[in-house]
Amino acid sequence: MDLKIISSTDRPNSNALKVSNYVKVLYEREGADVEVISLEDFPLEKVAGGKYGKDIPEVNIFRDPIVNADGLVFVIPEYNGSFPGILKVFIDYLPFPKAFEKMPMAFIGEANGAFGALRSVEQFQMIANYRNALQFPERVFISRVNKEFDEVSGIKNEFTQGLLESQVRNFVKFVDASTQKEMDQLV
Repeated sequence: MDLKIISSTDRPNSNALKVSNYVKVLYEREGADVEVISLEDFPLEKVAGGKYGKDIPEVNIFRDPIVNADGLVFVIPEYNGSFPGILKVFIDYLPFPKAFEKMPMAFIGEANGAFGALRSVEQFQMIANYRNALQFPERVFISRVNKEFDEVSGIKNEFTQGLLESQVRNFVKFVDASTQKEMDQLV
């Protein structure tokens, strides 16, 4: 199983990247082949000026592992009551409509506020829904991330840590079932 965890910001040394790296370890324990992809590395300079519809090799290289994954986990911070602009730019340069078509997705929100990026995740889920993704219903929201999250031990709140571990276990099963269902339809 090939999973990609998308650290959904281009902010250097972000909490989203720290959470993504921690979550990677949890997925590896479940036997998944996992890679963290940070939107810090998205070739933004190559798309400046709106080069929609053009073949941009650097963008293709960045997006191909994501488009070809078995499942995606988005770690989304909250910026100004929404998700980061780089996430929208990234989505805008994915192949439409096929990039997210029947792609299993899980969502983790993180923020310093009390709601753990609930707004950001829900706003992004509207886009994922529009693009026909298979959205896993167990979402996790890490509030007060600077105080409540440790890069080694995870979330200090036991209940939220349990939700994260449940999401990881069950998303692996969800992706496996989704992949098997598609295989059955081909036979």
